[in-house]
Formats: sequence, structure tokens, C-alpha cells
Amino acid sequence: MKPSLFDRVLIAAAIALAILWMLPLVWVFVLSLKSNAVLMERTDAVFSTPFTLRNYADILANPAVFRWVLNSCVVAGVQTLLVLLLSSLAGYGFARCEFRGKRVVFALVLAGLAVPEPAVVIPLHRFFADLGLHNSYAGLILPRLAAPFGVFLMTQFFKAIPRELEEAALMDNASRWTIFWRVILPLTLPAQATLGIFSFLAAWNDYLWPLISATRPEMYTLTLGLASTQTNFAQSEGLGFLMAQAVFAALPVLVLYAFFQRHIVAAVSGSRP
Repeated sequence: MKPSLFDRVLIAAAIALAILWMLPLVWVFVLSLKSNAVLMERTDAVFSTPFTLRNYADILANPAVFRWVLNSCVVAGVQTLLVLLLSSLAGYGFARCEFRGKRVVFALVLAGLAVPEPAVVIPLHRFFADLGLHNSYAGLILPRLAAPFGVFLMTQFFKAIPRELEEAALMDNASRWTIFWRVILPLTLPAQATLGIFSFLAAWNDYLWPLISATRPEMYTLTLGLASTQTNFAQSEGLGFLMAQAVFAALPVLVLYAFFQRHIVAAVSGSRP
């Protein structure tokens, strides 16, 4: 069946918007391949030769970069796994279990979405300083495990799963934990992938809390470490190097998103991947 004129217009509009959305990314990538000296001399030399990988070589020339990448991988990976686990357990409890004060507790969890991060920075700093957890992986990970959005997302996804599946498992004498782990949780893969991407992206790009908690260079995350290498005139004199840092820091997230893309689309559309 041939698409109608309206469908063609929609497709053309979607393609135009996609190209428009991609232009800043292309701009950043092209700037990362240009010499800082060339960009300072000529403003029209962005898409003309020569191109160079010198900016990326300068990033990798700093041996601390590999330590920062490791720190970001550990913090973002562990934090994502723990957020998925805690949000799934809490979401299942709110969706399937009945207990006194459930509505009040759920409302308090959702109220956490309205609390701005700067409002809790000072109490968190003093709390972790008293525990002696600054400049440690625990100090970087633990404050971000409270994920109201993750609890809400998993609660709504669990509510959409038919109760008949659990009732059938209960008739087979399965425990509540077995039902959750082997029957219900595998059905939530689209929601898990979506929440995992959001959690990993937030942890990978987090700058404020690592800036407060990590004061030793060996505990810097990648975002904090790259920011520490920028000069006072990075926006003008080191524009190519600055854009190369942005591309370098974004690559792991882009790869992860490409890998889980079909699960994210399935979660948004409400279908199975």
C-alpha cells in the first residue's frame, strides 16, 4: 500500500527534524578534528582541510585519563546496577504488595522528584564527611541510589503485568521471591533497559557531586578530570581540544544507547522488543 500524501509529509518532517537535531553533534565532531591554532586564525575553516587527530592524542597523552575512565565506569556501572535492583524491588512492592501506609510512602517517594539537588548538597557533604567516605567509590555511588523516577517507572510497569501469571506460579507453590526473580522480572526488560540508560547517563555525566566528594585527582571521574585540564581560555583558545573532550566523554554513552536502542523503543511504545 502506497503511503498517502499526509504520511509522506510526516516522514519528510521527521527526517528534517532528525537532520536539524544532528547538526550540533556534527558541528562538535568536526571542531574536534581541527587544530586550535587554525580555529583561532580563521572562522571559515571548520569544514575545510586539514583535519587532525591531535586533540584526541593530547587527551590520551595524559596518563590520568585512563584512571578517570576507570573511575567513571566503576561509578556509573555499579550505580546503575544498584538503582535497577532497588527500583525493581521497590516497584514490585508498591505494585503487588499491600501494607499499611503504602499510599503515603509512595507519595513521599514521588515527592523526591521535586527536591532540587542543590538543596541537599550541604547535608550530604557533612554526612559523608562524618563517615569518612569522601574520595571513595562508596562516597561517589551511594548518594545517587535514591531514584524516585526509577521506582515510579518500575511500579507502573509492574502494574501492567497480568496478575494471572503470579497466581499460576503461586498455585505451583512458588515463593514470592521466585515469582519476582524468575517470572515477573524477565518481563520488565524494556523498562530495565530504559531505566538503565537514564541511570548510566546521569551517573556518567554527573559533575556536581564528584566535584564535592572527590578532591584527590586519582578519584576524579572522567567529567571532573577533563574539566580540570581545561585552561581559563578553553572556550576561545582551545576550542578544538574542548570539543574533542566532549566527543571522548560521550562515546561510551552513545555505544550503550545504540546497543539497548530496541529495548528503549519497546518500553516507550509499550510492546515487546
